[in-house]
Amino acid sequence: MFKGLLIEKDEQGYRATVRDLDDAVLMDGDTLVSVAYSTLNYKDALAISGKAPVVRKFPMIPGIDLAGTVISCASGKFKPGDEVLLNGFGVGEAHCGGLAQKAQLNSDWLIALPKGLSAKQAMAIGTAGYTAMLCVMALQKHGVVPDSGEILVTGANGGVGSFAIAILSKLGYTVVAATGRVDEADYLKALGASDIIDRHTLSEPGKPLAKERWAGVVDSVGSHTLVNACASTKYGGVVAACGLAQGMDLPGTVAPFILRGVTLAGIDSVMRPLNDRIEAWDKLAEVLDSSTLDNVANEIGLAQVCDTAQRLLDGQVRGRIVVNVNQL
Repeated sequence: MFKGLLIEKDEQGYRATVRDLDDAVLMDGDTLVSVAYSTLNYKDALAISGKAPVVRKFPMIPGIDLAGTVISCASGKFKPGDEVLLNGFGVGEAHCGGLAQKAQLNSDWLIALPKGLSAKQAMAIGTAGYTAMLCVMALQKHGVVPDSGEILVTGANGGVGSFAIAILSKLGYTVVAATGRVDEADYLKALGASDIIDRHTLSEPGKPLAKERWAGVVDSVGSHTLVNACASTKYGGVVAACGLAQGMDLPGTVAPFILRGVTLAGIDSVMRPLNDRIEAWDKLAEVLDSSTLDNVANEIGLAQVCDTAQRLLDGQVRGRIVVNVNQL
């Protein structure tokens, strides 16, 4: 038996509870992992609450991230005792995920824990930090360098935004953070933001083209915010889009793309090829130090996940939530 958070949907309704589970609840996979830490992401919170159709099979253990130790691996890719981590691949949605003390997974979904990172630190980074690094890599691969100019980060108080600020700052970029919580300016500046702007300057309908300001953008918000970010990006600039906190719509025009040569780079973290994952995680291990991780991470136990998920959906959580699955 092991402890886990289980989501069920039946004639009694939709519910998520922490309970004792046996191995029968685990799904097919060639690798059994003893989970040490998971995370609580926005997608996890939606799954736990049932406010969006994230979960595609029931019963389901949520948790799109995990880090732990291999118990057994039939494929031979890993050996017992190896430390591994996982992000995405539908885990926590269509395959039982990380918010439990055990996970049965496919070895092709796992990568070795990067040198210099503990399991807890890797989960402090999690999908949010990994996605932020993919965004930064997209800017770099399109030629955006620190001397190119200011980089806008939207959704700055969220997990992706917090890490994007920290990573870009460590790499020498000048970062401007857009947030709806301007009272958190000290936190954002501690991460490396040089300036703070109110998100409302971007979240309402705007002009097809605005004054050029940004050399690059990391956007986790979508909708009008993404459109306005594109409209104010400098000639030849790059916008990395990875989220939809404001909405999935894109109510804009082609003007920034055909008149200023702006590149809109879509960032998917769920099905990213293995080589990209390893590159991103190796860079994260190089760039981020323990003080940065401590600043953005808050640790909770498994029993606190459901209450914290609601706070996350209500916009009351700053930075990252790390879940110690062995703490109740």
